[in-house]
Amino acid sequence: MKLLFYFVLVTSFCSAQNTLSLAENAVPPKASLADASFMTGHWKGQDFGGTTEEIWTAGEGNSMLFTFRLVIDGKVNFYEIGHIIEDGDSLLLQLKHFGGDLKGWEEKEETEDFKLVKKEANKIYFDGLTYEKVNENELNAYVLVKNKDGTQEEMKFNFKRQ
Repeated sequence: MKLLFYFVLVTSFCSAQNTLSLAENAVPPKASLADASFMTGHWKGQDFGGTTEEIWTAGEGNSMLFTFRLVIDGKVNFYEIGHIIEDGDSLLLQLKHFGGDLKGWEEKEETEDFKLVKKEANKIYFDGLTYEKVNENELNAYVLVKNKDGTQEEMKFNFKRQ
């Protein structure tokens, strides 16, 4: 079950509707944390057979911190902790995964890194991961995942402000 939810984001081109990929050797667009500020808040949803929860802090110290958890049948399936940082003139989203027992999935020095691809007023596209402000009380996250069989699909998380 871990593999189903393990967010192995792919940097190759795909036909997903809401996720984009940064072309090899392309320069990410200019952006600042203000471009992602619409994500700030405490968000909850009901997706993938459980309760999803994401908390984003306001930008401070050159970063926006976030936590994520998925709870299925009263037990934590996994956590994520990460941030968006200003990286040169652009943004970079980095995260690490942890099982419900807090054992890390990535190696100690490794992170999953997502370069900025595009920004819009209410939507921000990282390589394989997109956040969309639907309205003041609703946020969507789209993530490109690699399934066990090697196929790719785009998954959607829908969150409501808490």
